[in-house]
Amino acid sequence: MNVNYYEKLWMWAAVVMIALFLGATVFATVSQGRTPPSHVEMIDPQNVFGDERFATQGVFEMEDGTLEVRIVAMTFTFLPREIRVPANRPVTFRMTSTDVMHGFHIIGTNGNTMVAPGYVSQFTMTFDEPGEYLVLCNEYCGLAHHEMYATLTVEEN
Repeated sequence: MNVNYYEKLWMWAAVVMIALFLGATVFATVSQGRTPPSHVEMIDPQNVFGDERFATQGVFEMEDGTLEVRIVAMTFTFLPREIRVPANRPVTFRMTSTDVMHGFHIIGTNGNTMVAPGYVSQFTMTFDEPGEYLVLCNEYCGLAHHEMYATLTVEEN
C-alpha cells in the first residue's frame, strides 16, 4: 500500500496537534491547578422540593455571613423568577433541575452553568455593577424553552 507524501504529512500534522492539545491540558492541570470539579453533589430529582436543600428557594444569608441563592429549574421556569442580591458581595448560586437538562446563564456576565437533574450545580460570583440582569436557560429544554427566564436585580448596598 502506497501512501502519498501529502497524506503522510497531514497524518503527522494531526498527531502533532493532538499531542499539543494533550500537552496543554496536562500543563494547565499540573502547573495551574486547573482540574475538573471533583465535588459532585447529588439530589433525587423526583423529590427536590422535599429535600431540605431546596425546599425553599430564594436568597439566604448563611451563618458565616455569605449569601446563597437556591434555584430550582423546571419545565420552562426558574424558581424563584425574581432574585435580588447586593452589589460587591460574593453570592453563591446553587441550583438543580426537576426534569430535564437546563442552562443557567446570567447575560452580560460569566455566570453560566449546566443544570442537570439529579445533581446540584454551584458557582460563586460578585457583581460590581448594580442593575438588572436577565437570566436565560441556554440549553434547549422543550417547545416553550424561549419562555424560560428570570430576572436578577443587583442592588446598591
